[in-house]
Amino acid sequence: MQGPETDGMSTDFVVMHPLDPEDATITTAMRAMASSAKGVSRGVEARGQFDAFMESVSPRADVSFEADILGGVPGLWVHPAHWRSGEAIVHLHGGWFSFGSAKAYRHLVGHIAARAGARTFIPDYRLAPEHPFPAATDDVLACYQGLAERGVRRIALTGDSAGGNLALALASRVTGEAVSTDATLVGVGVLSPVTDLTLSGTTYETRADADPLFTRLQVAQLVHSYLAGADAEHPLASPLYGRLAGLPPVRIHVGDDEVLLDDSLRFVARAVAEGVDARLDVWMGMPHGHAASIGSLKAAAQALDALGAFLTDRQRA
Repeated sequence: MQGPETDGMSTDFVVMHPLDPEDATITTAMRAMASSAKGVSRGVEARGQFDAFMESVSPRADVSFEADILGGVPGLWVHPAHWRSGEAIVHLHGGWFSFGSAKAYRHLVGHIAARAGARTFIPDYRLAPEHPFPAATDDVLACYQGLAERGVRRIALTGDSAGGNLALALASRVTGEAVSTDATLVGVGVLSPVTDLTLSGTTYETRADADPLFTRLQVAQLVHSYLAGADAEHPLASPLYGRLAGLPPVRIHVGDDEVLLDDSLRFVARAVAEGVDARLDVWMGMPHGHAASIGSLKAAAQALDALGAFLTDRQRA
């Protein structure tokens, strides 16, 4: 197994989680099943297939769902059995900016909402290529502002993959642009975020064989579709290059076998250097999106438990 590569940087902000033997058996089987699809380019015609996969996440019986519109952006509320009116989470779904929906993500987000004890809104932000950058970033800001206008005073952000990108960029925007709301952004917890659309992370090479899902060429095509000519180093496109000082506490979970590992590592290293309370949890042997395997992988439950505990602490801080 390889550990995170830090080019001599201190890694006090990194927590390594060993691979459980039972999880190793399961991930080996998952890799075999996914091998034929690794690196395959998918167009918008694959949206239904992606949604079906996310719909297959093991559901909880103690959450309910409600359609709503926040800031002009439609989406879905996930309500745990008990929640407080002045608090909420906004979860920004993954799918490389081109796939995914609130409905498809409701079961995964149900696990987060129940663990955090907070109602959670999943916006259906606009997708590329029909709506390229910065449409999604505008939508998530409008959603955040719309939530604050409802009287919610403590807001946390969560997200996965591309949604992690949107969550981190939104956090930088809220804390750095004097966004006019009466709400406080209390924390950001994300899973395997995409932070650098220049694709300069070294793990695109060092984890090329280990990653069971993605290749750099495949990712480059998806990013090209999203940016549509925009600057990959724009702070709203790549939060790694944004303003990080002043961010609320940040927690990131990522698999050690991901080509996106370096996106998480460099973001947290930079955040810590700028005085942010930030931590990175690296799950050995885990692929991208491993939290979706809740009910199968021990590491999925452990990562979601840690995320839920962090969010609970932040809402009550």
